Amino acid sequence: MSVRLKLTLTYAGVVILTGAMLLTVVWLFLLRYVPNGNIWLDGDGMNGRTYAPNQSDLVRAFIPPTAAMLIVLVLIGLIGGWFLAGRMLRPLDRLHEAAQLAADGSLSHRIRLKGPRDEFHDLADVFDRMLAQLERHVGEQQRFAANASHELRTPLATAAAMLDVAASDPQRDADQLIERLRTVNTRAIDLTESLLLLAKTEGGTQEHASVDLSLLAEDAIETLEPFASRRGIVFDTDLAPAGATGSPALLQQLATNLVHNAIVHNLPTGGGIAVRTRQDAQAAELTVGNTGAVIDETTIATLTEPFQRGQRTTEHGEGVGLGLAIVASIVRAHDGTLVLQPLSGGGLAVIVRLPR
Repeated sequence: MSVRLKLTLTYAGVVILTGAMLLTVVWLFLLRYVPNGNIWLDGDGMNGRTYAPNQSDLVRAFIPPTAAMLIVLVLIGLIGGWFLAGRMLRPLDRLHEAAQLAADGSLSHRIRLKGPRDEFHDLADVFDRMLAQLERHVGEQQRFAANASHELRTPLATAAAMLDVAASDPQRDADQLIERLRTVNTRAIDLTESLLLLAKTEGGTQEHASVDLSLLAEDAIETLEPFASRRGIVFDTDLAPAGATGSPALLQQLATNLVHNAIVHNLPTGGGIAVRTRQDAQAAELTVGNTGAVIDETTIATLTEPFQRGQRTTEHGEGVGLGLAIVASIVRAHDGTLVLQPLSGGGLAVIVRLPR
């Protein structure tokens, strides 16, 4: 049976049960107190007495209209219940239509249910938000897949072209070719590892170890200090204890990416990087700021998107454009917040807050 038919039978059953209970009350508390024999009342009637109906008379007079009323109650319960159930379930038809469209691949449809706030209205609003998130995620995945394919194809095509040139020119310097192939291969490996890390962090983290962001930042600075020194960049640190909970490996990658990003986006020479950690009652905070070019608000909004590189280079050439995208993904996996603030004199400050 359909839900509408079940509700109809339920409404009809409630109406019939209520009527039956009312008749039972009448029988128990009224008719049973009426005697069944002849009842004569003193009065001005025949022989000074008046005949009164007894229990049998009342029952015979009561049963036909009662049966008719029960039939009417059944009809009212079925007909009224059918229309009432249809009216109550009407929002489910719109939910079913939206779900069917989503199953067919159309995620742009929205229910936008009108009317008073009730359970169906809340369910429709939740469904609309779910469709919006699915549409956004699918779009992001499609763009990411297209960008990843393009980025992976570039070093492979470059390597193939270099090998074709070398095959056609036997006199070509083999050492130079090997060095260039090594550079291209290293970039492809870096990109692949970044893609794998980004895919891993998008699924969240199940690791809940205690970590100190100040120690992670210190390790990142020590690791990248030779790279910063070659570019004439100095560090300004204020690393207070900042305890958080999460994956030590992912949070170490977060700190390393932030420091590395601050180096490659810095001034050509003589720049600086400020690294700060602190904690309050709610969260542990890591801030990495760097000198550099002035960044407008439009660019800020795109920096955490994958493959948004801009003008920057690494030890192996141009970056893969996933540094801040990985940072944003790690922050989401730890239920934290990420804030990017352009500095008035040029450069960027990245603030990460993770729940304690």
